[in-house]
Amino acid sequence: MTVDFYRTEPSARTSWRLAVLMGANSRTYKFSLGAALLEYAAQDRTEVTLEELAAPYAQRLLEHLAEAPQAPSGQSLRDSDFLAVAKQEAEESTGLGHPTERLLRAAVKSMPAMVMQKFHNLGGGTQTAHRFYELSGRSDKRVVHLTADLRRIARSEQTSGLRGELDARWNIVENSFAAGIGRSLIEEGVAVDLATLKITDKRRRRPVTGVTEALIGFQHGRCLICTQPIGPDDETAVDHVFPFSLMPRFGGLSGWQGPDLDLIWNLAPAHKSCNSTKSDRLPTSAELHRLAQRNEAIMQSPHPLKRTLQVSLRGARPSSGVGHPWPHFLRHVQAYCG
Repeated sequence: MTVDFYRTEPSARTSWRLAVLMGANSRTYKFSLGAALLEYAAQDRTEVTLEELAAPYAQRLLEHLAEAPQAPSGQSLRDSDFLAVAKQEAEESTGLGHPTERLLRAAVKSMPAMVMQKFHNLGGGTQTAHRFYELSGRSDKRVVHLTADLRRIARSEQTSGLRGELDARWNIVENSFAAGIGRSLIEEGVAVDLATLKITDKRRRRPVTGVTEALIGFQHGRCLICTQPIGPDDETAVDHVFPFSLMPRFGGLSGWQGPDLDLIWNLAPAHKSCNSTKSDRLPTSAELHRLAQRNEAIMQSPHPLKRTLQVSLRGARPSSGVGHPWPHFLRHVQAYCG
């Protein structure tokens, strides 16, 4: 499925989204590295020392560590482990506004093996089609060479969106760690607060991240209705692909018997103008195709978004569990709408 996601829009930006959105996460190092890479690449730097890169890498991890765990709760940490050092140095580093010398050394020592060798890796032994850096040199003299592909995406008009997607993915992974479940599934998945357009943790009843930021990367940063990019200055909305009005409309004697339309499977970021024009009409076949592709891409991402969609599929016919279930599921909903 990652091949299908890349084939839809074969670009460096898609490779970046594959690495950030669909890679497995036993810790959150990848997200902190991604944030640090974007920071320097946005300056059009062609290379930075590993020590330079380690400073924002460590600082971003400290900021997140103060709010939520950055590794599964059952994972034991040695005293020399980077996260253990970060906890020990957190107070002083926060007061300084930058990592302590000890924390910086720990980051420089751990980054090559712990995160930099793995950033481009996808499942099944494959890697992203584009590379975003190369590491050269030895010991504390290592240099990180930032590729032209990375510099282009970091200086493009969609950069702020990519940063938002990265932070959203980071928050979702933290949420799964905070639930104390390691790599296992969150049984209930996550919910959506339509009043605030926030994804919420069903167990802890707290906001996790924004709906748009969490989902738009799986749509290649594009409006599901018109397929054009959603730019940083565009007004956005979260569209009910199958309109919410269907549930009240069927609220007679028999009532609405279809799936809940307020869940993630049916919500899609869109231009506000496109959403207003669409209004309460049923989705077109092209929109349903794009929604199926989007949902199948989410199914390739780590939990709890994947689990949320699995829960939504429970009401589908048994045959929809074979192969790619979303086209079948959406056709079934469309037929019910009549």
